[in-house]
Amino acid sequence: MISAYGSGLGFGALPLIAVRVLHAGPGEVSALSAAGPAVGALIAVPLGPWMEFRRKRPVMMTMDLARFAVLATIPLTFALGLLSFAQLLIVSTVTAAAEITFKAASGAYLKSIVPQENLIIANARFESATWTSTTVGPPLGGAAMGLLGPVVTVIMDATSYLLSALSLRAIGGGEPHPAHERPAGMRLSELVDGWRYLLGHRQLRLLLANSALTGGLLLAAEPPLIVLMVGHLGFAPWQYGLAFALPCTGGLIGSRLSRPLTRRFGRHRVMLTAGSLRACWPVGLAFVGPGIPGLVLIAVLQFGLILCIGVFMPLLATYRLEQLPPDRVARALSAWTITQRATIASLTALGGVLASLTTPRTTIAVAGILMLATPLLLPRREHPAPAEPELVADRG
Repeated sequence: MISAYGSGLGFGALPLIAVRVLHAGPGEVSALSAAGPAVGALIAVPLGPWMEFRRKRPVMMTMDLARFAVLATIPLTFALGLLSFAQLLIVSTVTAAAEITFKAASGAYLKSIVPQENLIIANARFESATWTSTTVGPPLGGAAMGLLGPVVTVIMDATSYLLSALSLRAIGGGEPHPAHERPAGMRLSELVDGWRYLLGHRQLRLLLANSALTGGLLLAAEPPLIVLMVGHLGFAPWQYGLAFALPCTGGLIGSRLSRPLTRRFGRHRVMLTAGSLRACWPVGLAFVGPGIPGLVLIAVLQFGLILCIGVFMPLLATYRLEQLPPDRVARALSAWTITQRATIASLTALGGVLASLTTPRTTIAVAGILMLATPLLLPRREHPAPAEPELVADRG
């Protein structure tokens, strides 16, 4: 989780560098947030089948080192006066592909070492660590950027990936080889097998659609919000970071509540309620104004949103791992993340076009209104888990 703290410190670093150093407008900032992840998702497509039949820990270390190397180029070119928007796009692309691959490998690794009955505990702890890093990181990153320059948080972020790789290297115990035989060659069926399984599973299909659209609409509003706050309303970078960091305590609280709420009310009811409530908050960001009232409004809205996400995400991650057969975990998780990233990229690009044609505030409002419809994609009934017999058979 060291890299999570580095990512917290570097929260919004590339868009902020684009705005403050390269003087990019709403369209360029949205392009940075959309094009890099879109190309990164495309690059990651063959990596799911590739990693399925390999040990996951070395894959995770390789992805950490790749992110360290590419992020380290930014302070170097900045110091030489050679930093460009094209370089930011390349960095965004490589880090997106590496993140997709790392997440898929880490999910498969977690499933292989944690008993099924403890998955919700492990996922809740990961969620807690994520939100803790997001709470602490952005204010410190914003302050560091204001005091030491615009690329200092990128240096911190890059260093965190190097430390993460070293930490993974230090994990004791050997990871067994995957029990499933590696196919002779890479076939088209191998590339799409993750999507085939997800789309053939009714519950996962609905949850994937809900997750992709929710994430896409939330992040489509982020570049216009950065431009609105930093460019139009005059907030400093540390204020931007603080406005989004303090509410992340809601994620920490929500992840801690996830398991007791499930024990009392049942997983399906908690997922449906939390998943529906998280859609109600983002539309309020369209009414952000200058000064302290604007920061308070953002903090309240973000706290409510992140509290619901903190409850929802450990349950979603646990349910998803329970449903995936051991020989398809990496491919399915890759397909899941690639679908999310492609949706985010598409909606962010559309948001950039809309912001250029209208205003950043209009784009934020449209994204918030569309978010209100996403609960319609949540499963309404609990269904038997079709993957459970496969998992028992595989483990037997």
